[in-house]
Amino acid sequence: MASKKDDRFTWGTGRRKTAIARVRVMDGNGRIIVNKRDVEDYFKTPAERLRVLAPLEAVDCTKSVDVFINTHGGGLAAQSGAIALGIARALVRRNDSYEEALRDGKFLTRDSRVKERKKYGFAAARRSFQFSKR
Repeated sequence: MASKKDDRFTWGTGRRKTAIARVRVMDGNGRIIVNKRDVEDYFKTPAERLRVLAPLEAVDCTKSVDVFINTHGGGLAAQSGAIALGIARALVRRNDSYEEALRDGKFLTRDSRVKERKKYGFAAARRSFQFSKR
């Protein structure tokens, strides 16, 4: 038996550093659920909450859609960046007219910066050990 595709949701995937966010957007009244918790409970700092809400505010959809997010990997800052990208991608798939506003706000650009690997003979990626002359 073939499974029926669920057309209520629009999907978007966001990545930042090692964090991955799978975002579902549907018509609703403004609920945002992250890993089965409310966004205020999951992200404690206002900066992280603002980063998550920014794509919705750019297209004025904060009260008209519900957003359900599953995220893992990275820290809370990276997860909030991944969620913002995922929400922006889902909104563009939902309505093409949102793309210009989201692109102007730089919400559709993936931040490709990742941690540089540690090199042999160094304390970290570029940091060397303390030099002793004698």
